[in-house]
Amino acid sequence: FGRPGVECYCQHDSGAAVIQLQFLINEGALVSALADDTLHLWNLRQKRPAILHSLKFCRERITFCHLPFQSKWLYVGTERGNIHIVNVESFTLSGYVIMWNKAIELSSKSHPGPVVHISDNPMDEGKLLIGFESGTVVLWDLKSKKADYRYTYDEAIHSVAWHHEGKQFICSHSDGTLTIWNVRSPAKPVQTITPHGKQLKDGKKPEPCKPILKVEFKTTRSGEPFIILSGGLSYDTVGRRPCLTVMHGKSTAVLEMDYSIVDFLTLCETPYPNDFQEPYAVVVLLEKDLVLIDLAQNGYPIFENPYPLSIHESPVTCCEYFADCPVDLIPALYSVGVRQKRQGYSKKEWPINGGNWGLGAQSYSEIIITGHADGSIKFWDASAITLQVLYKLKTSKVFEKSRNKDDKPNTDIVDEDPYAIQIISWCPESRMLCIAGVSAHVIIYRFSKQEVITEVIPMLEVRLLYEINDVESPECEQAPPLPTPVGSANPQPIPPQSHPSTSSSSSDGLRDNVPCLKVKNSPLKQSPGYQTELVIQLVWVGGEPPQQITSLAINSSYGLVVFGNCNGIAMVDYLQKAVLLNLGTIELYGSNDPYRREPRSPRKSRQPSGAKMSRKLSLPTDLKPDLDIKDNSFSRSRSSSVTSIDKESREAISALHFCETFTRKADSSPSPCLWVGTTLGTVLVIALNLPPGGEQRLLQPVIVSPSGTILRLKGAILRMAFLDSTGCLVPPAYESWKEHNVPEEKDEKEKLKKRRPVSVSPSSSQEISENQYAVICSEKQAKVISLPSQNCAFKQNITETSFVLRGDIVSLSNGICLACFCANGHIMTFSLPSLRPLLDVYYLPLTNMRIARTFCFTNNGQALYLVSPTEIQRLTYSQETCENLQEMLGELFTPVETPEAPNRGFFKGLFGGGAQSLDREELFGESSSGKASRSLAQHIPGPGGIEGVKGAASGVVGELARARLALDERGQKLGDLEERTAAMLSSADSFSKHAHEMMLKYKDKKWYQF
Repeated sequence: FGRPGVECYCQHDSGAAVIQLQFLINEGALVSALADDTLHLWNLRQKRPAILHSLKFCRERITFCHLPFQSKWLYVGTERGNIHIVNVESFTLSGYVIMWNKAIELSSKSHPGPVVHISDNPMDEGKLLIGFESGTVVLWDLKSKKADYRYTYDEAIHSVAWHHEGKQFICSHSDGTLTIWNVRSPAKPVQTITPHGKQLKDGKKPEPCKPILKVEFKTTRSGEPFIILSGGLSYDTVGRRPCLTVMHGKSTAVLEMDYSIVDFLTLCETPYPNDFQEPYAVVVLLEKDLVLIDLAQNGYPIFENPYPLSIHESPVTCCEYFADCPVDLIPALYSVGVRQKRQGYSKKEWPINGGNWGLGAQSYSEIIITGHADGSIKFWDASAITLQVLYKLKTSKVFEKSRNKDDKPNTDIVDEDPYAIQIISWCPESRMLCIAGVSAHVIIYRFSKQEVITEVIPMLEVRLLYEINDVESPECEQAPPLPTPVGSANPQPIPPQSHPSTSSSSSDGLRDNVPCLKVKNSPLKQSPGYQTELVIQLVWVGGEPPQQITSLAINSSYGLVVFGNCNGIAMVDYLQKAVLLNLGTIELYGSNDPYRREPRSPRKSRQPSGAKMSRKLSLPTDLKPDLDIKDNSFSRSRSSSVTSIDKESREAISALHFCETFTRKADSSPSPCLWVGTTLGTVLVIALNLPPGGEQRLLQPVIVSPSGTILRLKGAILRMAFLDSTGCLVPPAYESWKEHNVPEEKDEKEKLKKRRPVSVSPSSSQEISENQYAVICSEKQAKVISLPSQNCAFKQNITETSFVLRGDIVSLSNGICLACFCANGHIMTFSLPSLRPLLDVYYLPLTNMRIARTFCFTNNGQALYLVSPTEIQRLTYSQETCENLQEMLGELFTPVETPEAPNRGFFKGLFGGGAQSLDREELFGESSSGKASRSLAQHIPGPGGIEGVKGAASGVVGELARARLALDERGQKLGDLEERTAAMLSSADSFSKHAHEMMLKYKDKKWYQF
């Protein structure tokens, strides 16, 4: 992490845990030590860091490393208690070794344990302080190769830190004590402190505490030194959160953290260990966060973190990705998000400010929306390569929280996370947002910049029933009678009450007509941002819980929202707050039902062929509801009389799409309609008859009627879209966003009355005699159907053996295509409308349901999925983005002047108090210490030596590289491919030499060899 927006991710191929990291300060390199006993040198001077050298220890295990400032000799301590010395330029071992038995000699009868600390005396580089786990500390004289002093304490050591004057050091121990030692008096510590121990009256030792895992000792010119430590709490603080303790003079501050502390680091004004440190901040790495504490301000406030680590707060349960959004959207979300920031942050700028941003952020804005297990939704700006959180919405705010476990309402259908988000439907132009949650609830939100108080939260309850007698025994008396199928002959809106009410069954103690969550009945203050417009809940029916919602769509131009599950489909007019349609899936077909479903025979109601059944079992088609976090808590706890396989085999609504198109074969002009896709591969069309705009829209009913049009594909329907006759995408109609919480002027109202929301599509401008194309993608195939004739124009069987998990119709460099991700790990794209295969790449196998649930494609060749509960993986299938990627990446290394070394006063020089320097080269070089044993460690050259000209191009060196590249490319027009490759390699080779010379000129310091 560098300045906000500069970040980088590297992975060691071995997959071993990283145990320590050490910068080569101001050199643009980093040493990493891994649990598999390897050391790696990373070059940070290129945009994508690469490993230059690796060293694998064969006979010893690495426990601690130390690299002094401006030194090329790295000290490596091992489990056996020995210390080896590595030259970081050549990544080879020196022959100089400090053996454990020489270090402790006869001071201890037993082995001192692994090396847990190494550091040199800040005032004398020739003296090395070595801490062993058992409690022994040795001050080793490198020149005379013997120990000057040995300090023993009967508690294990976790860490050691020097006072900058080199006369004292501090150790932290496993019993929660700190010991401060004078270098020249090894007999006993000058002072023993137990920061969290209760002092007992009669001079006894305080009670032991938990181990202090790390301590830092930092001095200031003007006041007392800081002692900063993690751990060390007393054992009786059960349930106490992990703490960082800051001791400064007489005051001790205990800072509680949200997660366990992994490590911490104090940021100081100087890189020189022998100067006053002047600490100003502490970086604390927690298990799920990174916290920065301001030491200069009273109360030690934290800095506001600009990095996108807050994706960790609650597991992500679904996500959506939108590229090429309206330009005013990110600023609008940001401005309402800024007001949510909590108070009490440090007033200062974020102090980590290294690196530079990449040049090419995309020219279009991208937004990622994540839905979380706790019911929160976060909007992220993903336009640069980094993520930045814009705005957070808590959807659970509208519901009553159950106070404790006992009075938990018995209507829950999930044990935990009842507010988890499953589906997000968002219209970027109108900013209308609709979510479906795991408790069979749907909430519609409107965006506003004004704060409002909602006296009563508008709410609708919907009873979705599966009409076939679906109970175990066919002889059951309580089978609800089938209402007459509603075909196209009955175009009246179906009121929700027309369903046979089985509420009589509630006398048997069966739950009926109750939703899963309780909406608050007190006034709700809604801050600027997304505000609740309407809450819709499915209710229990005759002891049967509502089924989870499998598809959802909203249209801002029509003022409608529609959703479906395995029982049926419901449509709601959110402007009039009325249910327009509430049908079981079978009723949608009307008299055209292709399956002979007999009301009293539940088992025959299904599956034209038994062949598909087996695949249905291994993986439910509607993946969305099956969230796999926390051992599938979402699909657990279904108290129902029907076996789950029967539910799975019901026909569920799997895709919904509002559009303005030809509803029937005879239509001469397009009209608003809703296309519905089911898990059985059926597409049905519902015609919408909307009243005129303005006030009429709120007074007259919307008339909804199944049109009788039915299309069929193989496999569950995933996605639908429409093209005009020229092959351009016809987006669904939308209303542009306007602030609705301000009273309108009278003239405005007049205008509005006349205005009817228009479909923003290229075809609506011309006289439409031309046809359109419907693009339908299912799990197995894609079809392009010309309208109004309903003839299949193109067809493509996408996969025979696997099935498509996600299909999206996206725009990509002037054209549009269908992008699919299959369960067998392939990413495929097809041209539209011709459905010619354009790309088929094996990307990754479906290893868990999380990938299936979160994978999504968007415009301009971008896609993403959740690679773990806390990490989003972005990928691109666009050549253009690949080529620009190098430009878009930030620079990690920016040359900075190293500050001047501290000035030693005249008297100090006179009386020998100055810093002693040491010629390490003379001591550790091959000439004096000989070669190290061959079998001790093996050198492995890294792949990052010459990472290709484009890769290393950075800064001044980049200019040189680009000039060389241009020369190469002119010459290559003549030669063929082999010559070209050779030219590139030799160019890269000589470029690396040039780069090296440039660098030396740039900065007269040593650097490692390319």
